[in-house]
Amino acid sequence: MPTEPSAASIKTTCPYCGVGCGVKATVTAHEVIINGDDEHPANFGRLCSKGSALGETLNLDGRLLAPQIRDDSGALHETGWDDVLNRVADKFKQVIADHGPDAVAFYVSGQLLTEDYYIANKLMKGFIGSANIDTNSRLCMSSAVAAHKRAFGEDVVPVNYDDLEAAELIVLVGSNTAWCHPIVYQRIVKAKENNPQLKIVVVDPRRTATCDIADLHLPLIAGTDVWLFNGLLSHLHQHKLHDAAFISEHTRGLGKALLVAENTAGSIASVAKTCGVNPSALEEFYALFARHSRVITLFSQGVNQSSQGTDKANAIINCHLLTGRISKPGMGPFSITGQPNAMGGREVGGLANMLAAHMDLEDATHRQLVQTFWESPVIADKPGLKAVDLFKAIHAGKVKAVWIMATNPVVSLPDANKVKAALQKCELVVVSDVVMNTDTNHCAHVLLPAAAWGEKDGTVTNSERRISRQRKFLPLPAQAKPDWWIICEVARRMGFAHGFNFNSAREIFLEHAALSAKDNHGERVFNLDGLTCLSESEFDELQPIQWPVLEKKVGTARVYEEGRYSFADHKARFVPTRPHMPKHARNEEYPLVLNTGRIRDQWHTMTRTGKAARLNTHIPEPFVDMHPQDALLYGVREGELVRVATRWGSMIARLKCSGEVPRRMIFVPIHWNGAYSSDARVGALVNPVVDPASGEPELKHTPARVASFVTAWQGFVLSRQPMVIKDAIWWTQMQGEQFIRHEIAGRRTYSDWSPWARKLLGAEDPRADFLEYFDVGTRVYRAAHIVDDRIESCVFVSPRPDLPSRTWLAGLFSKSKLSDRDRAGILAGRAIDAGADAGATVCSCFGVGRNTICNAIKKDKLSTVQQLGQKLKCGTNCGSCIPELRNILLELSAVETE
Repeated sequence: MPTEPSAASIKTTCPYCGVGCGVKATVTAHEVIINGDDEHPANFGRLCSKGSALGETLNLDGRLLAPQIRDDSGALHETGWDDVLNRVADKFKQVIADHGPDAVAFYVSGQLLTEDYYIANKLMKGFIGSANIDTNSRLCMSSAVAAHKRAFGEDVVPVNYDDLEAAELIVLVGSNTAWCHPIVYQRIVKAKENNPQLKIVVVDPRRTATCDIADLHLPLIAGTDVWLFNGLLSHLHQHKLHDAAFISEHTRGLGKALLVAENTAGSIASVAKTCGVNPSALEEFYALFARHSRVITLFSQGVNQSSQGTDKANAIINCHLLTGRISKPGMGPFSITGQPNAMGGREVGGLANMLAAHMDLEDATHRQLVQTFWESPVIADKPGLKAVDLFKAIHAGKVKAVWIMATNPVVSLPDANKVKAALQKCELVVVSDVVMNTDTNHCAHVLLPAAAWGEKDGTVTNSERRISRQRKFLPLPAQAKPDWWIICEVARRMGFAHGFNFNSAREIFLEHAALSAKDNHGERVFNLDGLTCLSESEFDELQPIQWPVLEKKVGTARVYEEGRYSFADHKARFVPTRPHMPKHARNEEYPLVLNTGRIRDQWHTMTRTGKAARLNTHIPEPFVDMHPQDALLYGVREGELVRVATRWGSMIARLKCSGEVPRRMIFVPIHWNGAYSSDARVGALVNPVVDPASGEPELKHTPARVASFVTAWQGFVLSRQPMVIKDAIWWTQMQGEQFIRHEIAGRRTYSDWSPWARKLLGAEDPRADFLEYFDVGTRVYRAAHIVDDRIESCVFVSPRPDLPSRTWLAGLFSKSKLSDRDRAGILAGRAIDAGADAGATVCSCFGVGRNTICNAIKKDKLSTVQQLGQKLKCGTNCGSCIPELRNILLELSAVETE
């Protein structure tokens, strides 16, 4: 939440999603104060709950702070930089000498800065001579990249955030924008407030928080997007709503694309049946698209993360090309990126099938240009292994050494158990990371301590092609180093000193910019010619700027305005998109479809957001969301633990029936991992099928089943220190404010819980201040260890999952002295004082709980979100909780009406 800084602020860029919000960081003697940058054009000062909490993630707890090497017994030992760099370089050289350059690989990340990405790509493709460098961005936006290249000849996003205000219709496809890109969502909300005529359509199998502002929700069957947009293309053409002049002058290939569309989705009735949507709702969507000229189709992971993700994106682009609704204010297909620098990685060729500066790996002229520019001994001459295939090759022993940077593939990749097995078999696994305890790091032979956000300096590029500076405002701790420095040092030790003599991120950026401009006479839109001669002060002060930059520090807001695309003939391409259902279909054994995705307050595998107590309060444990009728059908109950299983793996999570998920689908978040839960890596369940064009995995559609996970008891522990709870067959843990929350379940029961609890809570001394209560009839047990009148830890155990509220108990940990009423509440299992239990957190930014909200609504007769904001502040920062606030108002209104 915004706080007024009292000292000079450093302007930098948020390290989370691809919105690319500007941040002001103010370092004081005791903390780092985080505010939004009012002048940054991506966010104009707004930050989401995650961005607002960045200051709470900057401590050194759990940091990897020195190079480490694992010995033959599996133990890690600290070492110096010279030793570890020599070992890594020597092993890479040996593997290359013995098996060739394709026996080594890099797996990098959209969390890297552009300069880090550039150096990694240069080393692998230009000096090692292999294209075996891929990135976790393969998992989120590579289908959009492939679609852009097929349609435009280059990976170019032709839409700006400003277009959202100019649009008449915004179609959100496969995007829970309210939770995954909250600042863009709030921009859309504001645009609709300013222009009530703006129409919003949400295309998503789930009824997510994004539907809060929708005029129309199309809950299509997962995997049927191509039919939907082929049907739209056919409908628009049948009703002569095409732009004949634009098509003739600026496109090719309409005939084949239309033929496929007509044959697969030629009528509203057939499309409605295939997609599982109401024909009248489908007709309304097509009519809205036809009626409004300024249309933006914003698409994200629900489109990209599919075995036909590229075709989904091209089916969307086809509709914009047919109507000429592209590269003009308020219109166009808009791929919104997942990571802070996924686009920067695309610029430098961070994917295995790309060269730097948007050049084509399979184009001999481009290869020669890049090799000559780099003065490199070799250049990769064929595409490398994409992410899923890369780890299959490691498992098969074809890739013998891999360097993983800033990512956690043992959690995030599909078929993740096989990924783990691959790394355990690999001769050399090097990991550059910020934190010590990750699932991937447990498989590493070498750990290299990298600089974290706030400690490193360089650039990132957001979803609208805007380059922003990430600036350093904290010193490097202990032995941590920037990623570019680590890569350069290994390169030098491999004998490539002449290509890697960089002393700063600025020097790397200037080379990156110069390569983009080299022999680029308009053939490639990506061109940073106007940034090739920045002085140190100019680089330090560089303002957010959109590429292409053809004149010094003058960006370009709109691309392809003149209809000249990046193909040799300058014409865009319609792409025939032949729909098909996902390869693995539901069956009797696996009758449900597993869908995965993000939640509001967490990011990736929680190595950063998991540190912020307030981000852990909204959804504190892994869950599986399921339709209530399916829960009844399969004999499971909301609030209970269930096992989710697929052909590839299984996991345990709490069952939730939110009403968002349609029949025969379940939803599980991606974030939980071995550091935070005993058994919640959803990547282990996901099938490894990929899109044939992009290599992006099918993360939204895996056949699954759900069954009860039987336990004798469930409980929770709140403690000031982390614990290992040996009797728990299932556990999760989350950081709270001055405590750690452990959710636990077990099968071994005790006739007397007291010895177990005393040992667990560290109160074995009979003189310890120890409160406990046991109900023989219900088998409910609760206990607390008090030290110097402050609660040190507590445990609650019950045969039933409906345990007391953790919220009021959590509040006791901030008290310097417990009152008698507090002690009585612990024994009673509930707060004694009225209003002491705020309830489950709804607004993370201001820590406002559901009970507090409900009490305020009833007491003060509140009826609007605005009134709640004025009273409690909830919903007034990032706005992500506003849909939930509206639902609470509706629920209480309905109860009052009854």
